[in-house]
Formats: sequence, structure tokens, C-alpha cells
Amino acid sequence: MRNQKEYGRVFVTLATCAMALLVAPSTAAQRALPLDTIKLPAGFSIHVVARVPGARAMTWGARGTLFVASRSEGKAYAVRLAADDDAQNAQVRVAASGLRSPAGVAFRDGALYVSGIDRIVRVAGAESEHPANPEVVSDRFPKDASHGWKFIAFGPDGKLYVPVGAPCNICEPDPDRYANIMRMNPDGSGLEVFARGVRNTVGFDWEPQSKEMWFTDNGRDMLGDDAPPDELNRAPRPGLHFGYPYCHAGTIADPEFGRKRACSEFVAPAQSLGPHVAALGMRFYTGTQFPERYRNNIFIAEHGSWNRSAKIGYRVSVVRIENGRATSYETFAQGWLQGESAWGRPVDVLVAPDGSLLVSDDYAGAIYRIRYRG
Repeated sequence: MRNQKEYGRVFVTLATCAMALLVAPSTAAQRALPLDTIKLPAGFSIHVVARVPGARAMTWGARGTLFVASRSEGKAYAVRLAADDDAQNAQVRVAASGLRSPAGVAFRDGALYVSGIDRIVRVAGAESEHPANPEVVSDRFPKDASHGWKFIAFGPDGKLYVPVGAPCNICEPDPDRYANIMRMNPDGSGLEVFARGVRNTVGFDWEPQSKEMWFTDNGRDMLGDDAPPDELNRAPRPGLHFGYPYCHAGTIADPEFGRKRACSEFVAPAQSLGPHVAALGMRFYTGTQFPERYRNNIFIAEHGSWNRSAKIGYRVSVVRIENGRATSYETFAQGWLQGESAWGRPVDVLVAPDGSLLVSDDYAGAIYRIRYRG
């Protein structure tokens, strides 16, 4: 029987190797994509509007620039979508480079903020043809690569929210350093913990009316194919604890750490998601282009399982919200997974100014637009 440290090293090695196999090479951005396999509700269509290698999190600039992080490329891209939505006419340039696993982007006051493993950098004049060199805003985050890549976003309070994942599959790390969501001022000052017990969130957003944060969280591995489920959580205020590593999905006591604290001590998920679907980016739908039944509901990009015996995820789901509560969870777009073979992996979703929905895909190196045509 390996001790916890030995197990942790083995797990990280296996996970790293598995993820390496699932990262598409940059040349994949040139291959044709079988969009005819994507199934959507009646009246919706999907097409590729840009090819961006390793496309991860997305955000909008003030002048209509789409910024896209690329963890595999070590870059952040600035994209100008074509008026005709033809991907060949999209303008794609590098906004920042030389970064370590830049998975998150955020925009404020003309500047692009990009996450690295242990730091956040700021790129002034990011929408210009000649942006400034990245300057470090904060380098106070751990250097651990495992769950170290970061989705970032500015909240309604004007603070930049930065998650720090657990440096392992399952362990009991320092709660002030790991398995949490932090926030800070735009200049890097005032860094503080907002939420604890969060194994690894790679997507969050704020409900438009209440301004409460909701976030996805990836469940631990090695408890079987069907447990625990990934989570969609609601954080109406700071200081809440969401269970990791003691309790998973609100009801599943961890075999190793569950004896230390009861599940009743923690905030249960607002909605349990599929087991090992790798729920990443999520956004409230704030547009009006989709039918009314989708408005103010949550769209979630499910990147897909890496070690489940039968693959799951590789899709976009929707969670319906009524009076601040999740009432249903259903598939919205699927088809990137064909049998046990995947040709694409959704990472993030973003509402466009016209109300359509953008979806990034780091495996196919693509940005898709989903429209409702009735």
C-alpha cells in the first residue's frame, strides 16, 4: 500500500500523461471539423467562427475584441471575428506570450488580465495593434502544476476572482493556500480567500439580478466510474466551505478524510452534474436571441472524462434556474464524442453581444457560435 505522498505522485503522473494524450497539436486547428455530428435543440445551428490553437477561457474587450487563453500554447490571443462569421476571415493575433499554462483571461479598463500557474499578469492597451508587455500584478500563488491553471473573472464588486485548486487528487492542503477561490483588487492588493473546500473550479459567473457567484467544481477521481458527480455550486456570500476533501457532492463522505468532518458542516451543491464530466466554463445566459426558456439559465462546457471506463461529457449542458435554485440539468449540445472517440472538447462558453453563444474547444482549436434561427 502506497502512502499518501507516493499515491499523489503516481496520480499526478498518470493524470499528466492522460491529459497530454488529450491535448491536440496545433496542426489540428487546420483540419476540417465534422459539425454535422453536433446535435442541438430544434431551431439552433452551430458553426466555426475562428481557429485558435488550444482555445480555453474567453472574455470580451470593450471594443469587441474576443480574448482567448491558450494553456497549451502559453499565449493569450486577441480575435476579431469576421462580419460574415467566416473563420477564414477572422483576425487572430497574439496578445501575450511566454506564460505558464495561461488558462484564464479577464478584461478591465482597457487592459487584459491573464492567469499563469503562480501569477496574474496585466497587458495594457490589449485591444491595440501594439499592446504593452505583460506586467506582473501578483505572483503570490502556489507553483504547483496539478490543478494550478486558473479561470479568472472580475466580479460585480470590481475584484478579480482567482481560484487555486488542490495540488493533488485527494489530500488535506493548507486551506489558506489551496482548494479555494480567492479575490483581490485589480492592482493585486487585498488578496483574500472568498470560498474554501473547492477542489478545482475552472468556471464561475454571477447571477445577473442577485449578483451571487455560481461556480463549477470537478469531483475527485478514483472512487469509481459513477462517483462522485461534478458540482454546480452557489456562493451567496464569502466565507463558505464546500466540502473538499471531507465530503463530495454534499452526501459522499471521503474514504480517507470523511471521518474528520461531517457532510452536514458544508454547503451542498446547487446541482449535481455528471460524474467525471469535467465541468469547466459556465455562464448565465443574459442575451435575448435564444428563446425565453433559456434566459438567465446556466450553460456549462463539459470538457469530458479522462479516466472513466466509458467516456462521458464532451458536451454543453444547461441548468435551469428558478428563484435562485437549480431545477433541472440537461444536455444542450452534444456530438463531439462519437462512441469512445472524441474529436472536440468544449472548455468555455460566452454570451456574444448579439445574444448568440460562443463555445471554445482546446482539442479542435476552435471557437464555435451557436445561434437560434427558429
